Amino acid sequence: MRMLKAQPQSMSNLALEFLILTAARTGEVIGATWSEINSGEKLWVIPGGRMKAGREHAVPLSQAAMDILEKLRHGGELRYLFRGRKYREPMSNMALLEAMRGFKQRKLLKVHAVPHGFRSSYRMWCAEATSYPRELAEFALAHVNKNDVESAYQRGTAVEKRRPMMDDWAAYCLSECNGS
Repeated sequence: MRMLKAQPQSMSNLALEFLILTAARTGEVIGATWSEINSGEKLWVIPGGRMKAGREHAVPLSQAAMDILEKLRHGGELRYLFRGRKYREPMSNMALLEAMRGFKQRKLLKVHAVPHGFRSSYRMWCAEATSYPRELAEFALAHVNKNDVESAYQRGTAVEKRRPMMDDWAAYCLSECNGS
């Protein structure tokens, strides 16, 4: 995150930062539209049709994620949060991967990494550095509960319980950037 923040503020770098802060998939981020954002509730609601599991997914947004959205608003509110080369189209699904490849080529990144790996980083952080329940981490990643009985009874989204977890994740991600 420190390396990302040190780079010029490009649309792909902002999208990559948003992806990290929300633990979302690339397709979810690049397809994100302003109509999915509820700024007052600090919530991003992704329709089921754009989700891997086909179910609507609500993402509580940390202040850091909201700050990215505020930067994007200054560019004018078009349909997509992260627009591509064609101003009214979404960013390419390769844009975030290419941004990371650029970091590697400039020797800023010493390991092979892909955007999806940040979801794994998020999950490891939840498991190893926090006391948040496993179920909350799985909700945040929009993973499907394979236990039929449990999933039949657990129909909620635990958004309010996930909110502090996402705030803590953002604080963790930004801790080196802020000198903490």
